[in-house]
Amino acid sequence: MEFTARVSFVRIATRKMNAIVDEVRGHSVNDALRRLAGSRRKRSAGIIEKLLKSAVANADQKGTVDVDNLVIKTILVGAGPILKRFRPRAKGSASSRFKRTSHITVALTEK
Repeated sequence: MEFTARVSFVRIATRKMNAIVDEVRGHSVNDALRRLAGSRRKRSAGIIEKLLKSAVANADQKGTVDVDNLVIKTILVGAGPILKRFRPRAKGSASSRFKRTSHITVALTEK
């Protein structure tokens, strides 16, 4: 059986999130949480850790599953909407800034 959790509109770019996600994809949940705790990207790792714990809670809530045997089947990071902002520049002009967002989905299965 597959258990999922999803978070949307995270204010971190997808390329930064993918760097963290690639480290934990395919590992057991306990191993993934250990890797995230030691990660250098604390903000991104914290969001992924919270999402993994949510997926584990979903699996625990559904029924007869041993939480210690859960493995990350898939974890996907997709692009969300881009927030367009402007910075003032010289001579009354402006330059655009794009603040990118992410949608993250994780699916867990039993070994």
